[in-house]
Amino acid sequence: MSTLLVIAKAPVAGRVKTRLTPHFTPQQAAELALAALEDTLAAVLATPAGRRVLVLDGRPGPWVPAGIDVVPQTAGGLDVRLAAAFSHVDGPALLIGMDTPQVTPDLLARGLDFSKTDAWFGPADDGGFWALGLSEPDPALLLGVPMSVAGTGREQRRRLTASGRAVRDLPELCDVDTPADAALVAATEPGTRFATLHAGLCAVTR
Repeated sequence: MSTLLVIAKAPVAGRVKTRLTPHFTPQQAAELALAALEDTLAAVLATPAGRRVLVLDGRPGPWVPAGIDVVPQTAGGLDVRLAAAFSHVDGPALLIGMDTPQVTPDLLARGLDFSKTDAWFGPADDGGFWALGLSEPDPALLLGVPMSVAGTGREQRRRLTASGRAVRDLPELCDVDTPADAALVAATEPGTRFATLHAGLCAVTR
């Protein structure tokens, strides 16, 4: 079966979700990052997959549930780290990040179905992408793609089609980077850990 990959940072204050400050304190930003990661890993565990792997920058903690393998991220730019994440799999894989706590098992299962496509692309509303699925992973598809710019997603998808692969799109999602993003995602999925924590923090900071 296919592999689900999650690339993430350990939720350490001052190292994650720094764009949420100063609206939230560094500790609160880290707590929101943890909630987003827990929501993401819960969706991953609820999705049928041959293997589930957390590609982590930092030390794992008790928040890593059973059933998730943890491997360290490599050094380098984001394109290098994303490409290296696929080196941990042998066969089809779907790679996601920790910035979309609204992701569902149904969405992830769709991105693991390569019966009618060679690749899945999940666009983010900031011009990037939240998911990348490859029936035959190839690091060269990611290396050199300019990351964290408005045209990141467009260039990554162009790389896929230029390689001759059939590409299908997953729904566009909002990455949680800014306070406005956090509010939008929390309002969209009120039942998540992320939304519950966000509501509580906002009630305190008002």
